[in-house]
Formats: sequence, structure tokens, C-alpha cells
Amino acid sequence: MNAPETALQAKHTEDPGSLYMAFELSDKHWQLVLSDGRRRPSCHTVEAGHTKAVLEVIAKVKARCGVTGTGVVHSCYEAGRDGFWLHRWLRAQGIDNIVVDSASIEVNRRARRAKTDRLDGAKLLTMLLRYHADEPRVWSVVHVPTPQEEDARRLHRELLRLERERTAHCNRIGSLLVMHNLRPKGRVGGRDWQRWWERHSVELPPCLRGEIERESTRLALVKEQIKTVEAAQQRALAQDAHPSVAQLARLRGVGVGSAWLLVYELFGWRRFGNRRQIAGCLGLAGTPYQSGEQRTEQGINKLGNKRGRWLMVELAWAHLRYQPHSALSQWFNQRFAHGGKRLRRVGIVALARRLAIALWRYLEQGVIPNGMRFKAAIGAAANQI
Repeated sequence: MNAPETALQAKHTEDPGSLYMAFELSDKHWQLVLSDGRRRPSCHTVEAGHTKAVLEVIAKVKARCGVTGTGVVHSCYEAGRDGFWLHRWLRAQGIDNIVVDSASIEVNRRARRAKTDRLDGAKLLTMLLRYHADEPRVWSVVHVPTPQEEDARRLHRELLRLERERTAHCNRIGSLLVMHNLRPKGRVGGRDWQRWWERHSVELPPCLRGEIERESTRLALVKEQIKTVEAAQQRALAQDAHPSVAQLARLRGVGVGSAWLLVYELFGWRRFGNRRQIAGCLGLAGTPYQSGEQRTEQGINKLGNKRGRWLMVELAWAHLRYQPHSALSQWFNQRFAHGGKRLRRVGIVALARRLAIALWRYLEQGVIPNGMRFKAAIGAAANQI
């Protein structure tokens, strides 16, 4: 990694009254690398979350670099565990901060490269100088949600986490039963599970029986919490607190949970200018490879919102089932339905991209997708995706 002073040699693009600061965040300590763009950068270590120490370091470096009290401080840090509270605090202190996508930061391609917090902080500072020297595409800047938008995402993210836990408990119980050639007829934890368990639990050794009972107790707790979160979502819709979610959930094939996720992970707080931006945000854009005469299509890039991408693929399959007469379903059936499994998998990704664009236009412009049908009531969405 190169020091900041080697990044812009012989280029006087910095404002003498500005200070540049990069954060390298960790659990216990923060590494701060600061420079005015002309002097050698200085590194400082402060306790994680100690905001008073951060201000003291800034004041100290300002005095060393001769930056006046009205000088602008530009800062950056990588999006990660600390979230966006630091960004909001820095903005409240009058510091021009940006949050950077970690995956967009360039790295040395050598097989074995040195990596320390100090070097990473110096690299961030180098790229921050380049960013403010009219090189905006040096990295990807994260769009920071408001506190209300960030809090609204908690419900559906908790629900996804609980659903994964439910699946893990069911799979674990089923695996333990198969060890003794016991295979429940119904679903583990379902309506008939308790009666089946009372009849067959006596066939198991006592320790294994106790483990399954404890696993079943945890499964029951997770299912109860899922019902609580889903009820909170339904109450919010009944109070008309989330009109965009209700608008999406009116479409057949789109459930309340899916509408909630799409609004608060994708459409609700981002602003798209065209369909290419939507495909890029979801990671459903193509990835060409061209070198000389060689031209290859590498498939979708998968660089965007992971939650939104897998949900749109699931919604595409549901769209074929619940909206068989729509223009999108007819397009898929003409192009891909008569091919093999591989062609259908390729086609469903293309359908997911087109469906995302159609839903965006429906929310932003009120354009109803051609041939789509609506539910009789939003409550019917609970049984769909």
C-alpha cells in the first residue's frame, strides 16, 4: 500500500484549509490517520467509541498543520459493524464524512501482501484524497439511511433471522430422529408433531430424548416470536403506517413480508434514475469480459443487495404461479418454458430483473404492470411469498 503523499505527487489539488481523516475501526481500538494533503500523515489510536478522544486528536492535528478553526474536516470509514451512528455524530460535529463500501476498495493483487490497521488506514486516507481531487469513482459511497428508515428495517431482518433459526431447529430434530430410524409423517413442530412425539419418544434413549425435548422447546419459542413479529407488521399495515408496503402487498404473488423487505431494503430509501440502476443495485446486471478479440458473458455480477436479489428470484417463481396471464409470465413462457432446467434457471433471473423494474415503476409512477391482478384483500398476502 502506498502512502498518501505518493498518490498525488506534484498535484496541488487539496485545499490548504482542509484536513483529511480516515478511520480504521475495530472492536477495542480505532486507528485514525490524518493529514492536510501536504504533510506526512499522522496516526493516532483511540479507544473504540471514545468520541471525546476523536475531537482531541482532530484539534491536535489541526494545530500541527495550521488549519484554522473554520477549516473543513473530511473523513471516511468503511461500512461495517459500527453502522451509521458514527457518521451521524461526525456530521453533527460539522465534519464532512462519507461511508465507503468495503468491497469497492482497491487492494494489492500480489499473492502475499502486508495488512495492518495502520496500512489500511493509510490506504483509506490515500483514496479519500483522490476522492476529493475530482476522482469520485475511486470507490463506492454508501447511501446512509435516516434513523427512522434504519429502524424500520429491524422487523423484517429479525423475521428472516428467526425463520432461519426455525429451519435449523427442525432440521436438527429430524437428523436426531433419523439416527434411530424414526421419520415423522408430518412436519417437525407442526400440528401433528406433539401426538407423534408422545407415541414414539419412548423408543429413544433418555439422553437423546432430553436433547430433542429441549430442541423442541427452543423451536416453540422461535415460532412464538415469529408470530409476534408478523403481528406487529400486520398492525402497522392496518394503521396505514406503511403505504408503500400496502401498495406492493396488493399484488398477487407478493406477500406482506416480501413487500416489507423490498420497500425497506430497496425501494423505500433509495432513489433510482433508470432501470439499469435497479439491476445494478440488486446484483442482477450482466458482467461482460472483453480482452482483445475475446468476448465472454460471465453472468450476473451479484454485487448488489443480497437480500433483495434472492427475494426477487423467489418472487419471480411466485409470479409465474400467481400471475400466469401477465405480460411478464407470457414472455417467460415463450422464451424459456420449453427449454431444459438450465434454461429455466437462466430465464428466472431475467424475469426477476424485469419484475423488479416493473415493481419500481408501479411504486414510483403508479404504472400497473400489464396483465397483473390484485388480491381481494391485503390479508390474503399472508399465504403467499
